[in-house]
Amino acid sequence: MRICGIKLTHDGAIALVEDGRLVFCTEQEKRGNNARYQSIDNLDDVVRVLAEHGLDPRDIDQFVIDGWDGEIESRFQVLSGAVPITLKGGPYVERHAEGLLDSVEGFGLILGDKVFPYKSYSHVTGHVASAYSTSPFASTGKPAFCLVWDGSIFPRLYYVEPRGARLVGSLFPMIGQAYAAAGLHFGPYRQPSRTSWDLGIAGKLMAYIALGSVDEGIVAVFQELYEKRFAADTEQTRRYRADIHNPEALLSATHGFFEASALRLTGKRAEDILASFHMFLERLLVREIAMVMLQHSSLPGARNLCVAGGCGLNIKWNSALRATGLFDEVWVPPFPNDSGSAIGAACAAMAARNGFGPLEWSVYSGPALQATEGVSEWEAEPCSLRELAAILADNKPVVFLSGRAELGPRALGGRSILAAPTSLAMKDHLNDIKCREHFRPVAPICLEDRAPDIFDPGMPDPYMLFDHQTRAEWCDKIPAVIHLDGSARLQTISRSSPHKVAELLVEFERLTGLPLLCNTSANLNGRGFFPDAAAACQWGRVEHVWCDGQLWTKPVMRKQPPAKRLQSA
Repeated sequence: MRICGIKLTHDGAIALVEDGRLVFCTEQEKRGNNARYQSIDNLDDVVRVLAEHGLDPRDIDQFVIDGWDGEIESRFQVLSGAVPITLKGGPYVERHAEGLLDSVEGFGLILGDKVFPYKSYSHVTGHVASAYSTSPFASTGKPAFCLVWDGSIFPRLYYVEPRGARLVGSLFPMIGQAYAAAGLHFGPYRQPSRTSWDLGIAGKLMAYIALGSVDEGIVAVFQELYEKRFAADTEQTRRYRADIHNPEALLSATHGFFEASALRLTGKRAEDILASFHMFLERLLVREIAMVMLQHSSLPGARNLCVAGGCGLNIKWNSALRATGLFDEVWVPPFPNDSGSAIGAACAAMAARNGFGPLEWSVYSGPALQATEGVSEWEAEPCSLRELAAILADNKPVVFLSGRAELGPRALGGRSILAAPTSLAMKDHLNDIKCREHFRPVAPICLEDRAPDIFDPGMPDPYMLFDHQTRAEWCDKIPAVIHLDGSARLQTISRSSPHKVAELLVEFERLTGLPLLCNTSANLNGRGFFPDAAAACQWGRVEHVWCDGQLWTKPVMRKQPPAKRLQSA
């Protein structure tokens, strides 16, 4: 059974699941240096992606389109070749508590010269299905709760078991976009008009708040205005809470909340305001989920939690949920945001057929590296990982491209820029060559068995989804990967992993004694990952590009071959 899941709107992607196994997921932004969050505007892209994997649309048994804005159903305006078509889809949220697997039946999906039927489930259904099906709970048949907090919805808690899923309830009336909206009112991304929207603001603010401190007086202002504008029992707040299918109205009310906050917070530093708002939301999330979990503590699986939706990328909130002690395990997939929605659409179709079950998957299921052409001015030669470790030990950053791209928004060693972590200047250098703000962190990628010695808690975190503090005795040794508040967005990888980046870390540890490297994404500013070595060379802001055993070096920088560098090191 081949199921093709399609996400048409921002973070567009095509995923193929065959007999319960993820064959591939191709995100639009990871094709040809496309812009971040790229949508699918032409269905010919679906045909091309399938053809790249030796498939024709007629080889697919079922097509599934992720739902979008709408109370009853959504509408998509796309092209098929030069022909404009309208497709209907599922709504953003399910229409009733037991309706996660209710589908919209569609016809008119024109792929090539043939028209196909398709199904579409609600957007939230895809989040629940992808989070649970990729979790350790699904693989053992255990039920779990699933928290979904996406941009235009309140945080929603679901109970998922193999035979079905249902909504437990909304935790509190604050949309996920509130975090990013705060950045339009305070700080370096403030926009008085607030007419444009940058989907990357939330992640940048999570870094920026390290410049500030939590001020309990500011937290109290946010709490007071939240109670008055969103939680109180008044006609205005009841109307707001009932307007869940009108994202524009919810966002407008959120902007009003911050406008009222700004009047009360004159003279306060923006970084303190944003740090305090982060803490207000974190406390609200923890308090409300604790209350709901106490009410449902007798349910099987009550101590298992999956987290999905764009807010699942907030590593501090994930860690706060884990630290409550309410859960034995908190699972966050590497694609909790809409980058996982095509996979979620396919998993929803699986669940509709056979119940909620496990998906066999790998995080390295993105596009394969393209053949490298057109970089004749660069010199290429074979380079072992031991030789590459010596280059890194010489304090030279390297674009590292290996195998298939990772899924989700974070580079995990398949499309990374790697560097030695021993100099604070390296973090500034990496931010500079990537045109990023000075306060943005550079992540450590570390051998899993050594991570607890260096970070607290340092437990396995293969997808950079939890917060870790750097142990005091290591701060002077690895300053390039330490954030302004002492934290680190850690990625761990087993030294026995078959991925090449694990072997490189072992070689770097052998050479230097350090089991970790700086890791940041290899991409053009505002674009997806480099699709090949040629794109990295054309960018040209580092002198070495390593791509599956070949080292590309700028001729003007070239002094000696890697083997001689290793001998001199």
